[in-house]
Amino acid sequence: MNIAEEVKRLHELHQAGALTDAEFEAAKAKLLASGSSGGAGGAQPGNGDNLASEVNRLRRARDDRWLGGVCGGLAKVSGLESWVWRLIFVAAVCGAGFGVLIYLLMWIFVPEE
Repeated sequence: MNIAEEVKRLHELHQAGALTDAEFEAAKAKLLASGSSGGAGGAQPGNGDNLASEVNRLRRARDDRWLGGVCGGLAKVSGLESWVWRLIFVAAVCGAGFGVLIYLLMWIFVPEE
């Protein structure tokens, strides 16, 4: 659902009496603020500040790790489960073989939590 549809839905709830004026304004402000900052933790394409801040947040996980914690760290930053990242790395290893290199480089250069 895009922002315009969500604002329309909020307006319909407000018109139906399910939301007070203050609740409607607060929800609309929160929705518009989250839309301008990239949504649920993701960086908008073309916005270098958000991308840089997401990359700077990347850390290897201490609690969700099998080898080096790279997939656990990627899971925390991206919002995907760590098993999905593990599957992506295994597919990259089986497909082209570059997954091992990427994983090792991230293990070396990404700091631990």
